[in-house]
Amino acid sequence: MMPLFSQVVFTEPYEWLGLVMFLTLIVFLGSGYPVAFSIAGVGIVFGAIGIWLDLFPINLLNALPSRMFTTMGNFTLLAIPYFIFMGAMLEQSGLAEDLLETMGILFGPIRGGLAIAIVVVGTMLAATTGVVAATVVAMSLISLPIMLRYGYSKELTCGVICAAGTLGQIIPPSVVLVVLGAQLGVSIGDLFIGSLIPGMLLSGGFIVYCGMFAIFLPKQAPALPAEVRNIGVSELALRVLKVMIPPLVLIIAVLGSIFIGLASATEAGSVGALGATLLALFNGKLNLKTIKNVADATLRVSTMVIFILFGSTVFSLIFRGIGGDTLVTDVFLALPGDEIGFLLASMLLVFVLGFFIDFFEIAFIVLPLLVPAATILGIDLVWFGVVLGANLQTSFLTPPFGFALFYLRGIAPPDQITIGHIYRGVIPFIIIQVTLVVLIIIFPGLVTWLIEVAAAS
Repeated sequence: MMPLFSQVVFTEPYEWLGLVMFLTLIVFLGSGYPVAFSIAGVGIVFGAIGIWLDLFPINLLNALPSRMFTTMGNFTLLAIPYFIFMGAMLEQSGLAEDLLETMGILFGPIRGGLAIAIVVVGTMLAATTGVVAATVVAMSLISLPIMLRYGYSKELTCGVICAAGTLGQIIPPSVVLVVLGAQLGVSIGDLFIGSLIPGMLLSGGFIVYCGMFAIFLPKQAPALPAEVRNIGVSELALRVLKVMIPPLVLIIAVLGSIFIGLASATEAGSVGALGATLLALFNGKLNLKTIKNVADATLRVSTMVIFILFGSTVFSLIFRGIGGDTLVTDVFLALPGDEIGFLLASMLLVFVLGFFIDFFEIAFIVLPLLVPAATILGIDLVWFGVVLGANLQTSFLTPPFGFALFYLRGIAPPDQITIGHIYRGVIPFIIIQVTLVVLIIIFPGLVTWLIEVAAAS
């Protein structure tokens, strides 16, 4: 331990101030005070301290307006409201309800079929909405009563709903990946392509677990009774085509245009927003109330993101002014094990922070501190972004503070589902997700191979 500390010893009189600034921010974020104002407020206070201690000149603050205008003019960030609009419109169109009902009938004849159907629907919703809260809430409202009614294990029910709902973190097009790409300074299209195989592996792992659960505990994952799935083969086939083709066409239009280089992520997002609106129109759900609700959801989330980004601009400028970025880089570079040490420390930091603060805060505050060290160590930032996304997805699912758990807890009837059912139910899925993160680290080709194929073509 001595060599490590000797390399990061404070050599300047006030170099420790950066650490105090970061810890102060964590305290404010944990207090429940509005995030954007917490970030900016801490930056302003420590900016005044830095000027008073003569750590940097006051004209450093002249850089703030230009940085904020640069953020407002960032074409990549336009993808955020587009994808949020697309997800909100698809939620209003009744897509989730139609998919769950039809997939439940399709997989109903086999044991564990409802659980498998939830994973399949979660995968498709992740590839169309990319919003964890909306997916978990929608599937909880629709599938939770059905699974409980037909005798499914409460632990499996809770676990599969939470796990499938978090797939929107890593399966493209994901708002998480858009923000990661903007903060890492890499192509969002490459992030989308690189996360495709890991996302499908994760979805496949969930399906395999549900199938194995049904084999070993058949009474806790029964097939649906014949009278419930009493529908002809032709009628079922038509119904499957009706609910599957529209979202598949939308996914192909959005992701396909990015993968073949026809459109940027922002342009593809606009295609997705238009496609989602047309789907709502064809389903008879497009009216003034729907448009108002979708526009309100898009405005709220987009405004939150931009204000957090403005606050983080203030914070990061002052943090650099007092030398905090240099301190953080030195600490990460001094860790034993070089790349492995950096990865373990950074993943642990992001994982723990994911319990307490939202992804956007992590992306705007923590990522800028990690990127310099990752760049010096020669780490592929696209690969690093996919690992971060998978890691964040795990933290969203992990007790006691995982966000997906709270979304389900708010919907589940307290007289039937306890917090213990939820915690026990997610453990197998957490193991699957941790396994995926380890696999991505050991076999980086899971991320980079498809990117190389796309680039070669």
